[in-house]
Amino acid sequence: VLPSVLLLLSINILHRLHRIWLSSFYVCMALSLEDFLVRARVLKLYRDALRISRRAPPHARADLRQIIRQEMENNRNCNDKQRIRFLISDGIERVKRLDETLDMQGH
Repeated sequence: VLPSVLLLLSINILHRLHRIWLSSFYVCMALSLEDFLVRARVLKLYRDALRISRRAPPHARADLRQIIRQEMENNRNCNDKQRIRFLISDGIERVKRLDETLDMQGH
C-alpha cells in the first residue's frame, strides 16, 4: 500500500508543480500595453501586405508572399523599440509603394 500512496502523492505534487509553472509562464508571457499595441501594428502590417499581394500577377504571388514572410521572420526577435518603430514605418511605406505599383500596372 505504501508504494501506491507514494506514487499518488508524487503524481499530485508533479501536477501542482506543473500548474504553478504554467501560471508563472503565462505571467511572464503577458504583454505590456505598449508591446500589445506594437504587436497589433505589426500584425496589421503583415495582413495588409498579404492582402495586397493577392493583386499581384499570378506568377509572382507565391514569391511575393515568401518575401513578405521572410521579412517578418528576419526581424521576429528584434527587441530594440526604436528599431521596431523604424521597421514598422519602413514596412508601411514599402506596402504603400507595392500597392501603388500594382495600381499603375492595372492589377
